[in-house]
Amino acid sequence: MNVKIDDLNWNILNCLQKNARESFANIGRKVGLTPPAVAERVKKMEDMGILEGYRASVSHALTGHQLKAIITLRAFMGKLKPFLALAPTLEEVVNCYRITGNENIVMEVVLKDQFHLEKFIDTLIQYGETRTHIILSNVVRNAPIKKSGANR
Repeated sequence: MNVKIDDLNWNILNCLQKNARESFANIGRKVGLTPPAVAERVKKMEDMGILEGYRASVSHALTGHQLKAIITLRAFMGKLKPFLALAPTLEEVVNCYRITGNENIVMEVVLKDQFHLEKFIDTLIQYGETRTHIILSNVVRNAPIKKSGANR
């Protein structure tokens, strides 16, 4: 589904992606609209599903999770569907994607320590072969989605 987003809405989206708590008055000053006009456009983008929600960004390290990792899973025959049902219940998983290629799943997880990682992998290995990549640092974090060349 390709929704046409005008330049004003793109400007509003850019503001919200930088700071979802910014007031409609501040956004309006930046984009040249009144606060009620910004509010109306935001509501329409929410209704259309363009704006999917608003979230707080939380530090995994400061919440006691010393490890952040990317884990891929190559599901055993007949184990993908059971894993897909299990994945939303795993509290360690912050993002999980079904992907193409040799692996079926890629997960971003947060863990207390290496012992927690070992226990988590022990849970996963009944569903398939895993590969674990410890994240050392973020190079790009939550980069804003920008207007693509196709929409220009």
